[in-house]
Amino acid sequence: MNKIGEEYKTHGVGALFIYTHEAHPGENYPHLTSMEQKFSHAKYLKEKLGISRDIRVDSLDGACHRAFGSMPNMTWIFNNVGIPIYKSAWTDTESVRNALDYFLDVLERRRSGQRLVPFNVERLDYRQSDRNAFYQRLAENGEKAVTEFRNAFGKERNRNEN
Repeated sequence: MNKIGEEYKTHGVGALFIYTHEAHPGENYPHLTSMEQKFSHAKYLKEKLGISRDIRVDSLDGACHRAFGSMPNMTWIFNNVGIPIYKSAWTDTESVRNALDYFLDVLERRRSGQRLVPFNVERLDYRQSDRNAFYQRLAENGEKAVTEFRNAFGKERNRNEN
């Protein structure tokens, strides 16, 4: 996402990261109980993942996160007047890039005089999933995070993942 933020900056596209909460709290990164702790976790995340975008921190009760759908890794794109033009339940760079290219093309088409009217589309996108990398990141939070995640999906799914 850093790369996309840099690429599209020349088109007037801004990008920021909203830190909401630990999706899988564990011993190393527990459930957040103070804003001081939340700011500390956000700072570590920025450094650990090399996030170059500005990071904003949600309130302790997660008001922003709830207002935007409560999914753990969402992406929203808004136009310059604040209207949502893209909403994804999961961040996937190819999907985001496709949406940005599409909406930048719409702007160009309008500038050329085409009369375009909006309509809603719903589609299913696919992303590559690296299960090993996911569990490595999960383990950084602590064994509790790994155990709770595995237990949440039941024994049958756990057998299929191994």
